[in-house]
Amino acid sequence: MNFNSSGNEIKVFTGNSNPELAQKIAKLVGVPVGDAVVSKFSDGEISVNFNESVRGRDVFLIQSTSAPVNTHIMELLIMIDALKRASAGRIIAVIPYYGYARQDRKAKARDPITAKLVADLLTAAGAQRVLTMDLHAAQIQGYFDIPVDHLLGVPILAQHFKNQGLKDLVVVSPDLGSVTRARNFANLLDAPLAIIDKRRPKANVCEVMNIIGDIKDKNVILVDDMIDTAGTITNGANALKELGAREVYAACTHPVLSGPAIERIRDSAIKELVVLDTIPLTDDKKLDKIVVESVAPLFAKAIKKIFLNESVSRLFD
Repeated sequence: MNFNSSGNEIKVFTGNSNPELAQKIAKLVGVPVGDAVVSKFSDGEISVNFNESVRGRDVFLIQSTSAPVNTHIMELLIMIDALKRASAGRIIAVIPYYGYARQDRKAKARDPITAKLVADLLTAAGAQRVLTMDLHAAQIQGYFDIPVDHLLGVPILAQHFKNQGLKDLVVVSPDLGSVTRARNFANLLDAPLAIIDKRRPKANVCEVMNIIGDIKDKNVILVDDMIDTAGTITNGANALKELGAREVYAACTHPVLSGPAIERIRDSAIKELVVLDTIPLTDDKKLDKIVVESVAPLFAKAIKKIFLNESVSRLFD
């Protein structure tokens, strides 16, 4: 299908956070990535130039707000503002990974709720719709006063393990907060669920306490929405192995992988870690045991449905 109707057509642009993913999505949609240059002035201020007309067009702006988070957020905001001032028809912010999502509530006195602040900034800049995947907290959708389409990475991850044909599977939630996601994952694989009950003494430090469920002599899959410093997932994997698991696999949507993450994963009991390409893996983060599956087909389908004013939720039927 040629994606233009009534003189409208899809335009896809990208900032500097994940151009490879943008190229894959655009190719599947059937349009080229638009001609835009996002650079910096000598003082570090971001410069944006769109070198083609966007007047009246549906513009999909693909940008994960991954590290360096603040730079990529500012690129996105400035690009949205430029599109608004260039009379774009609809401006849809496609944010495969939504940064600051972990700051979604006041955990203690005088905490900011930065996930809400970023939502307000995107709306103020001129975004009219947001397309994202696996928000750290689903209620962040409600922080926006514009429509939010929330895609799920679990089916893509589950399909990877289905294709492997592993036997004696148990899906494990790395903590109590991830139980719903792990249960959905387990349902897709028709596997039982186990839960790691852990205590976290301070930020980015966790201590495994015990396993709720039977994992002895089983192939276990730890599943989470993101892996940052990898303390939770590797401590969990090592504990599962010590308690009798046969092989330990892990899966996540967003491979943040900061600080000691790669070293921890390399030295852990994890046999294979499956991640999605919402965040690009730099060369120093590529390990033999890390396998990348692409979200491009799902985002391309969602973009087509938004353009044609069709239901995005049908993608989950």
